[in-house]
Amino acid sequence: MDINYELYKVFYHVANTLSFSEASKQLFISQSAVSQSIKVLEKKLNQQLFIRSTKRVQLTPEGEILLKHIEPAMNLIKQGETRLLEANSLNGGQLRIGASDTICRYYLIPYLEEFHRKYPNVHIKVTNRTSIACAGLIDSGQVDFSITNYPNSGLSNTQSVRIIHEFNDVFVANEDFAELKDKPVTLQQLKEYPILMLDRKSTTSEFLHSIFRRCQLDLVPEIELSSNDLLIDLARIGLGIAFVPHYYMPKYGKELFTVTLKEQLPARQIVIAYNENVPLSQAAKQFMEMLCASNIPS
Repeated sequence: MDINYELYKVFYHVANTLSFSEASKQLFISQSAVSQSIKVLEKKLNQQLFIRSTKRVQLTPEGEILLKHIEPAMNLIKQGETRLLEANSLNGGQLRIGASDTICRYYLIPYLEEFHRKYPNVHIKVTNRTSIACAGLIDSGQVDFSITNYPNSGLSNTQSVRIIHEFNDVFVANEDFAELKDKPVTLQQLKEYPILMLDRKSTTSEFLHSIFRRCQLDLVPEIELSSNDLLIDLARIGLGIAFVPHYYMPKYGKELFTVTLKEQLPARQIVIAYNENVPLSQAAKQFMEMLCASNIPS
């Protein structure tokens, strides 16, 4: 099917803004030209792509399907243009990273600081999502690579990973649970206490539930949240025992203690996930090598 690229470009901007007027501003063309382009595209595809009303514009199911395919293509084109403009230089361009809030705050900050100090003209864009959602940013072309926890069910077969850090997860509590201090307990015993953990959309939740299933135990958390910081806050006031990465503990070690388990939990990793079939910019390559070679975080 021979369809002009410009029609898909107009569709992409309307689909992202859900506004014909806003799309016209971004494309520097008239609103009527935008509307006419969409009508031509719909006619060529023999599908209605948008539901138009006086109050709003929304995608039809067919429009949503098309957007899922057009968005990665548009991002790849933008990425290619950026690569050419950079001319393999670190004197400009953009570094686009996907990472969870926890990894950003407690792991990536020193690396970002060091990279910015060395290459101040490179624009750094960090997109915050859960580790599972960060995997999707790669396929859609929104990031050069993502820094995620591993194992990660969101990673696809088209994505490669490089391990950059290994860590353990720990259960932490305050003095309200002093009977668990310096006393090894089993997961069977621990599950009788209120467990605070990340919600089901996280790799940490997947990991802990798999551990309990392996031991033929049902895990019913007392509280599930989307933030490790909130879990720590609730553990500090005694609402339960929080399950968090061990690298949180230097900050909270005086207020919380680590519960000692009889079972040894497997280590997890922080990895760089990327599509090896998509060329990386010089900035992305440099930052990736910095992550793999350095040991900035303690």
